[in-house]
Amino acid sequence: MLAKRHQIVFAVGILGIAVLVACNKENSTVTPAPTPTPTPLPNDAVAAVLNLPATPFNYANQPLPGYLTSPNIIGQINTPGTNPVTDNGATLGRVLFYDKNLSLNNTISCASCHKQASGFSDPVVKSNGFNGGLTGRNSMSIINAAYYPNGRFFWDQRAATLEDQTLMPIQDLVEMGMTLPALETKLKALAYYPVLFQRAFGDSTITSNRISLALSQFVRSVISYKSRYDTARSALPNAPAPPPNAPYPNFTAQENRGKEVFLTPNLGGCAACHGSETFTAPQEKNNGLDAVTTDRGFGAVTNNVNRDGEFKVTTLRNVELTAPYMHDGRFATLEEVVEHYSSGVKNHPNLSPQLRLPNGLPRQANLSAADKAALVAFLKTLTDRTMATDVRFSNPFK
Repeated sequence: MLAKRHQIVFAVGILGIAVLVACNKENSTVTPAPTPTPTPLPNDAVAAVLNLPATPFNYANQPLPGYLTSPNIIGQINTPGTNPVTDNGATLGRVLFYDKNLSLNNTISCASCHKQASGFSDPVVKSNGFNGGLTGRNSMSIINAAYYPNGRFFWDQRAATLEDQTLMPIQDLVEMGMTLPALETKLKALAYYPVLFQRAFGDSTITSNRISLALSQFVRSVISYKSRYDTARSALPNAPAPPPNAPYPNFTAQENRGKEVFLTPNLGGCAACHGSETFTAPQEKNNGLDAVTTDRGFGAVTNNVNRDGEFKVTTLRNVELTAPYMHDGRFATLEEVVEHYSSGVKNHPNLSPQLRLPNGLPRQANLSAADKAALVAFLKTLTDRTMATDVRFSNPFK
């Protein structure tokens, strides 16, 4: 009986694997060899679990309006020269951000406490950790995290850089409960990660440092610039900024009044801390939440009582979506926040100068009911609805 030789050739992606199957001869009957199961190639490993585009999304060169590329705004950016945002790096960071495998029992991801629909914050006062425990403070939005010039992260600024910060929740005994060696081992066993690390860093080596770099790239890419405020601002010269009382044509009369209240020093005076187009502040502040320290904040980090009660200032962009407010989530609504600055600022010893009058007393804005409502209306013009659904920042897992 003549021997037969069968050859199965299959191609997956740009690679090919050839498998030669020899025949069996048994009592003059040829038994067909079982069809081998193809070993998935890298792209298969990614596509099996992730919805990622063939060409990565644009994270590195987003089409920002001119007023967000001015020198004073560029000067706010805390991206180190050693970790620029790249499309493949941020893509890997996006996968890591949403992957519950980063927690000890596969129940919590970064996105569990930083929900896209909630402005990348959490709509509860304190977030749940992997074993049911609660975080110590309210979850801070990551929007415009790149625009904080001192580069420190967490409410109390205990992380000197974003690269430091991204690994800390993973190792926190309440939040995610992992160790870095265990994390590396775990990710190496997941078939999609070597491919993504190869694309991001040029080889497939998985280290905690690279995990930190990729997560930081993704977080820094989450930039808001498509609100109704931006629609109006984009139609005006980049510099100088228009005066506080310049009406925006797409605003209501109430929203324009709220903008004027926000920007005018002797009205709301909000721009003293949130005065740039990113609506961030350059450093930590004590905003008079309590007359006596209830949470030391930055003071505990620096071991300096003169910094007690100071906390990082987050962006006001998408603030409508990020309730509850403040480091402890004490305010449920924007109306409560505005009322605090209108009548409730406490005379803490470390109260920030922007909230202290020349006579030493706390500055209360004493806004009328109409102006308080107008200020809330203006803050809502900073809402970028696209951020809540933008696929670039959404869960990539199938």
